[in-house]
Amino acid sequence: MKTTFKIARTSMLAAPLALAAGMASAGGLSEPVAAPAPAPVPVAPAPVMMGTDWTGFYAGGQVGYGQLDSDAITDSDDPSGAIFGVHAGYNYDFGSIVLGGEVDIDGTTIEADTPETEVESIARAKVRLGYDAGLFMPYVTAGVARVQTTDDLDGETDGSFAGLGLSYLLSDSIIVGGEVLQHQFEDFADNDGVDVDATTLSLRASFRF
Repeated sequence: MKTTFKIARTSMLAAPLALAAGMASAGGLSEPVAAPAPAPVPVAPAPVMMGTDWTGFYAGGQVGYGQLDSDAITDSDDPSGAIFGVHAGYNYDFGSIVLGGEVDIDGTTIEADTPETEVESIARAKVRLGYDAGLFMPYVTAGVARVQTTDDLDGETDGSFAGLGLSYLLSDSIIVGGEVLQHQFEDFADNDGVDVDATTLSLRASFRF
């Protein structure tokens, strides 16, 4: 009788232990599993501004204003007037630097009273050095010039000039811009000691091809 009671008591104690062991083996008491970290979202690189290719031939026209300055001209005001002409040139774009050459010719309405002189034309051969800033190209220019005059100071006079300009690419084939030039002519119209300075300011439009 006592043996039977001991067996029954042992069975009653073993049952809860077996149930707990079964729950543990089934994962009820397992450690929590960490969720995976979210994948990083790729960030697109910032766009890089690329320069415009200014390489090519171009031709067009210009209009503007010119003024003479000389001790030999005794007018009360410095002679001035309109200028108008045509130009043609070529640019080569090296990346950020643009090197070019150009020829142009202007007719003018500039006249002086004393001595009586009319400036008929100014022709130039230019070298231009520009910076490719995308659609804009600021540049410096210099070269040689020849002015044709009539009346008291009749003849052709060779000189030099230098200046600044800015071009804007309005479309693939149209360039607009402006330019200011400072000219120097010595022994004007073969008159020793007669030196003349001329300043011109022009607006330009060109067709690129």
